[in-house]
Amino acid sequence: MKSALVSLDSLPRCDAIIDARSPAEFAEDHIPGAINLPVLDNDERARIGTIYAQESPFSAKKIGAALVARNVAQHLETHFLSQEKGYRPLVYCWRGGNRSGSMVTILRAVGWQALQLEGGYKAFRKQVMADLETLPETLRFIVVCGPTGSGKSLFLRTLVDAGAQVLDLEALAAHKGSLLGALPDTPQPNQKWFESQIWQTLRGFDPARPVFVESESKKIGAVHVPARLIERMRGSECLRLATDPAVRIALLKDEYTHFLADAARLNRQLDLLIDLRGRARIEHWKELALAGDWDTLVGLLLTEHYDPAYQRSLGSNYPQAEQGPLLRLSAAEPIAMQALAATAIDLFH
Repeated sequence: MKSALVSLDSLPRCDAIIDARSPAEFAEDHIPGAINLPVLDNDERARIGTIYAQESPFSAKKIGAALVARNVAQHLETHFLSQEKGYRPLVYCWRGGNRSGSMVTILRAVGWQALQLEGGYKAFRKQVMADLETLPETLRFIVVCGPTGSGKSLFLRTLVDAGAQVLDLEALAAHKGSLLGALPDTPQPNQKWFESQIWQTLRGFDPARPVFVESESKKIGAVHVPARLIERMRGSECLRLATDPAVRIALLKDEYTHFLADAARLNRQLDLLIDLRGRARIEHWKELALAGDWDTLVGLLLTEHYDPAYQRSLGSNYPQAEQGPLLRLSAAEPIAMQALAATAIDLFH
């Protein structure tokens, strides 16, 4: 029988990617697109580890084998029951050892063409880190610059709809990249999962076509953009978005509706700016929020906080910005953004 051990190169040829690790391991990071069918749950894995350390490896394997068999049987009666004979899943665990090996042995005994990832998750993680050093060099990035509220995120989404290649780092980070950027009821990914999503996205790009990306900082909320990627972005071509003040305010109000519905929540965040902007100014902003005077508040946040910070950052981090073409957005309607996206695609293709 042909060996079940394969490398990451086999991912595209598989019908499914199955992560046999515990739910906690899967939640921390996993191969994008994988589903979690644990052969040991969180408590069982901890129990077996304790037995291994305090009693003996043999006792741990003996008890663990019974648990694994029971859990795989449950997966056979549920997930695998509807699979046809030609089903070809790729299974992995932490190091490509007993957990994935046990599942693969049983699946192949049934008649499925199950494969085991050699080296397991550790091999995948090593590949991700290596590729994040080299993949950015193969791509032509077009960095979208523009102050807060100029519509950069919406512009990227419109580019996607128009068929362009886009690396939306804020979407992958589940954060808008500023003090007020946390998404309501959506936690950020941890660093490893953020990097895995970037890896997956970069691998899908055609190097012959440009990739549009926003002019991000090194850090987006709690996660860091991989060092080689941010370095490559900062040396890339740029385009600039210029947006009329009233349109910027309208776009921001649309993007941050959760704050408009909860002024107290916004004010708690504004308190974090007291050391930087002074208590009197922050109290004035908070009064405007409580009064529902959103246009005035957003305008002041832009002119007194965001715009000065943006101007300082742009010149030092994206030196090619001033040489990039300027695209002006004069209306918040989708048709205006669609026209802008079409112009950008024509400019850089």
